[in-house]
Amino acid sequence: MTIDIQYRLSSNPLYIKFIREYSYWYKFLNRNPAYFNDFVKDMKNKYKLNPTDKLNRMLDNINMLETFLDVLK
Repeated sequence: MTIDIQYRLSSNPLYIKFIREYSYWYKFLNRNPAYFNDFVKDMKNKYKLNPTDKLNRMLDNINMLETFLDVLK
């Protein structure tokens, strides 16, 4: 694994957690550092960190709050 990839991984705690959970990424990043962008995309998909996921989570929270307020009426 190149020094650049190692530095990127160590600079973000989510990257470290993800690569420990899905260790097959070690092999991919060792063989070809160009897979780093795919690694980040996979991490965002599995941890639901995409903008659409965040928006859906916010809408769910708003709906829950509306339901709670309706119950209090």
